[in-house]
Amino acid sequence: MIKAVFFDIDGTLVDSVDLHALAWQEAFRHFGMEFELSAIRQEIGKGGDQLIPVFMSAEDVKRRGKDIQDFRAKLFADTYMDQVKPFRAVRALFERIRNDERKIIVVSSGKASEVERYLEIASVTDLVDDSVSSDDVERSKPHGDLFAVALAKAGVGADEALVVGDTPFDAEAAAKVGLKTIGLLSGGFARERLKEAGCIAIYRDPQSLLRNYNTSPIAVDRMPTGESTYEELEELLDEAIEESFPASDPPAITQPGREKSTV
Repeated sequence: MIKAVFFDIDGTLVDSVDLHALAWQEAFRHFGMEFELSAIRQEIGKGGDQLIPVFMSAEDVKRRGKDIQDFRAKLFADTYMDQVKPFRAVRALFERIRNDERKIIVVSSGKASEVERYLEIASVTDLVDDSVSSDDVERSKPHGDLFAVALAKAGVGADEALVVGDTPFDAEAAAKVGLKTIGLLSGGFARERLKEAGCIAIYRDPQSLLRNYNTSPIAVDRMPTGESTYEELEELLDEAIEESFPASDPPAITQPGREKSTV
C-alpha cells in the first residue's frame, strides 16, 4: 500500500522549466559562455552541481561553478520567479492524496528558498508534510540522495512510496533508492524518454493524474490490465500532440525588456 507520494516541483507542479533554461543560458553568457537553449533545457531537472559539469570542464567548474550558480539563483529570483505559474488541479490532487491519508513530500534539486516560493505559487503549502531540497544533500538528481532523505523523513520503505516527476532524472534518481516513478508530460520531455527512464505510468499533467487517480499506481497496487483505460486514450492524444508540437519547442515566454516571443 502506498503511504507517501514524493513530488518533484519544476515542470511537475509549476510551469517553470523554460524559465530555468533561460536563466541558465543568461548566467553562462554573463560568464562568457554561449550554449543553445535546447541543450540547456534537456538538462533541467538536475541541480546546478550536476548541470554545470555538462557544459564545463572539471577545472572550470572548480574555478567558477559556485559563482555561476549564485548568479543564476539571484537572476531567477529577481527576473523569472514572478512568471512561474502552477499547473491546473495541483491543489485538488494534493487534497485527494491527503484525504486518503497519504503523506506528501516535495523533492527538488532547487534551493530551499525556491521550494518555499513554489509551494506558495501552487497554493499547497498547507498540504505538504515535508520538503527536501539541494540544501539537504551533497548531490542532486539524477543521484538518489534527495529521495533517500525523503524516505527517511516519511518513515516508509521504498515499496510504500511513489515519485511523481516530469524528467528522466526524477525516475533515474528514484530507481537508485528502489522507488518507482509516475511520469508527467507537463515538463516537456517526450513520453518515450520517460518510459525509457523507467516510469511505470505516464499522464499529461497533474489534472490528468487526478482524473485517473482511482486507477493510478497511487491508488492501486499494480497497473490495471484488460480493457483500454481513459489514460490509454489520453496517451494516443498526447502522442498526436507531440508529433505536431515537439517537446523541444518551448512556449512563448516574456523576457525582461523584450516582446513576447518563442525562444
